[in-house]
Amino acid sequence: MSARAEPSASMTGQEAPYDVIVVGAGIAGSLVAGQLGERGRRVLVLEAGVRDADPEQAHRDALERYFAASVKGPGSAHLPNPATPWPDASDLGGTGDGYLVQRGRLPYGSGYVRANGGTGNVWTGLTPRMLPEDFATLTTFGYGRDWPLSYAELEPHYRAAERRLGVAADVAEQRQRVGLPFPENYVFPMRAIPASRLDRLLAERLDGSRVEDPGMPDPVELRVVGTPHARNGVPNPAYDGGVGYVPVGAHGRPDPDSRCLGSATCIPLCPSQAKYTPLKTQAHWAPSVTLVDRAVVSRVLVAPDGRATGVEYLTYTAHGPDRTGELTARTATAPVVVLAAHAVENARLLLLSGLANRSGQVGRNLMDHPVLLTWGLMSEPVGPYRGPGSTSGFEGFRAGPARRTRAPFRIEIGNWGWLWAKGPVDGDVAELLRSGGPDGRGLFGTELREALRDRVGRQFALQFEMEQSADPANRITLDPTLRDRLGLPRPVATYDLSHHVREGIAAAKTVSDQVFARLGAEDRTDFPDDGSWPGRYEHNGRVYGYRGAGHGAGTHIMGSSPGTSVVDSWQRCWDHPGLYAVGCGSMPSVATSNPTLTMAALALRSAERIEADLVERHRPALLDSGAAR
Repeated sequence: MSARAEPSASMTGQEAPYDVIVVGAGIAGSLVAGQLGERGRRVLVLEAGVRDADPEQAHRDALERYFAASVKGPGSAHLPNPATPWPDASDLGGTGDGYLVQRGRLPYGSGYVRANGGTGNVWTGLTPRMLPEDFATLTTFGYGRDWPLSYAELEPHYRAAERRLGVAADVAEQRQRVGLPFPENYVFPMRAIPASRLDRLLAERLDGSRVEDPGMPDPVELRVVGTPHARNGVPNPAYDGGVGYVPVGAHGRPDPDSRCLGSATCIPLCPSQAKYTPLKTQAHWAPSVTLVDRAVVSRVLVAPDGRATGVEYLTYTAHGPDRTGELTARTATAPVVVLAAHAVENARLLLLSGLANRSGQVGRNLMDHPVLLTWGLMSEPVGPYRGPGSTSGFEGFRAGPARRTRAPFRIEIGNWGWLWAKGPVDGDVAELLRSGGPDGRGLFGTELREALRDRVGRQFALQFEMEQSADPANRITLDPTLRDRLGLPRPVATYDLSHHVREGIAAAKTVSDQVFARLGAEDRTDFPDDGSWPGRYEHNGRVYGYRGAGHGAGTHIMGSSPGTSVVDSWQRCWDHPGLYAVGCGSMPSVATSNPTLTMAALALRSAERIEADLVERHRPALLDSGAAR
């Protein structure tokens, strides 16, 4: 059964108390609400974005917006609430008067979407696990922060998250090539997504060869390894002890035919709806879960003893072509409040509320995966723009003693040509029109078509995702004067890359140079000083550029002590019983894996703790037997 949906305009005054209020309906918030709803808990989900009354029509409309958009960015398919903007390209470059204010030495390069489902609507769908050593980098390698829990403690929740998200992968490959421990006889819900033509070509030419890594004592072996995906492929009949797995298709329906069709539009949306989004989880919420959209939480409420009691939120209804509208303040109460908005928005809300900051760490330790992109032309067609953005990668640079001197990295093999590095193929067309001929003249007609087919067909890219460790200097704060449409202070990002990360990027470029040479590929990598690379800097006499991976983390960091962290290992705020801050903002490190699966595992683990807390809260007090006599 689907959750009840009550438009915010119908809700007035003081709300009836709920068991739990969840702020944000992205992946973490939707999973927490869903798991608690299964236990019969009354859950109120407050979402800043707009919930669609007709999901099928909304999907068609999103496709039309995407096709018509002149700039096909992560948010181009999604209709924003004018009162709740999100960071766009001008924000990330630090050149515009957008939503996210940039005040760092380098720009924070990642945005997010404030829509129902959040950035879980526009992610790539990659779901690798973290490595066991990633949870203890300070103890093992002397940098960063240790987690207050281990891989072994999180492992059962990884399996639960792989079920909820519907992960496709090869467990034997993950054991052998990545070094991950799994329980005996475990298999993923679905078989691995097939390797792309580019994957197969690189495996044929590179598997078993070795390259020099400046941080490693010995050369590193190259091996193309498939990446786990949260997208529908072929169900594995051996899953769950032979029970099997039924993929979740469009709008949450059991639909084994809703499979990945290789549309190359995972960002901003999957046309076949094979990729997991939070909307699939929401379709299966129990009736005790209520979603209120167009609701922006402005303050978390606590009792005099510090215990969470509810939230204040604003609803905004736009009218007319000028988008003016009605703003209404409301209150909702519950003994448990879960912040699940986004690493940036969770920190912003805690700062607005003046809460959970005994450690002084709220908003601090802002992290991402700075991505070094390298790109070029193969000597033969590689079939770009087919399938997910990446189906395989190189795993050999994620672990080991090199982490002591440089950031580790994971290499994704990019299936979408030069899209992320240089934009859509429009740029290639413009270049060939200007001077694509051998004598510098422009090309037209048949010559243009043939040249474009040749160039685009041979394009490929490598994406080096760098671990960025927690640094209190990288942070989110509130601007004292700049306000958003609702009158709330805008978030400010202060950001830079440490020497450890810069050394990792330098090592990655060295590896890339060797890979391109082994492939006999023409390296077209360039970071011009023309504004196209806001994340451009010089290190040891060489110019580099980076993009943000969209993996915001670390702003309400977890730890083992209230003096050094914001939340404990269950993502409970140390300072306020009943207040949770869940999501990537709790992660003490992002390691080298896309963080969504780890975030989902942590969310499901927290939901178990919330349920236990609620049971304990309502447990009848036992009379002392001696006093009773």
